[in-house]
Amino acid sequence: MDMSVLADLTEPRFCVAVIAIIFNPFFWNVVARWEHRTRGLTRLFGGPYTACYSLAVLILLLNVYRSHSITVAMKAHPRWEPLDNAHVYYAGAALMALGSVFVISSFMALGITGTFLGDYFGILMDHKVTGFPFNVMENPMYWGSTANYLGLALMSASPVGVILTAVVGLSYKVAIAYEGAFTEEIYRQRSQRCKHK
Repeated sequence: MDMSVLADLTEPRFCVAVIAIIFNPFFWNVVARWEHRTRGLTRLFGGPYTACYSLAVLILLLNVYRSHSITVAMKAHPRWEPLDNAHVYYAGAALMALGSVFVISSFMALGITGTFLGDYFGILMDHKVTGFPFNVMENPMYWGSTANYLGLALMSASPVGVILTAVVGLSYKVAIAYEGAFTEEIYRQRSQRCKHK
């Protein structure tokens, strides 16, 4: 089968999915840095917790739209026969289960404000979370989410899903590069302030 039929990278639903994937981390990083610099959302919502929770709801809605866009793009393209078998299906299911464990356990360890950029709102954690799943890997929520998308792609025998998963992974890799250093700086500044008290 012609690979361009399996994965038409110019097909509008594929393009919408790519845009949704790239937009999400771009949006939350821009908004969170703006909040850190100006406290605009905190003023708008009357406090850092309400502002952070409001951003969390928006991020969740954007993530639902991203997942929907990926599913629509996968359904718009044919299944690929080499992926369309029980072994690949169950490998995909296992990846989704593992990814879900990482996402859910990350959320439970971080809480709402730890998950949804609370440190940019001035809501800092007392110490770095080092228990499961953070003792297994860095950024387990991002990589768990990526595993979920790959699992879904394999279960759907979708080469487009695999390509979109690569876009998800790449967009998270870029987000990690920006978020990690910025978050470290936020906590370094807090340490400096505590030393001068």
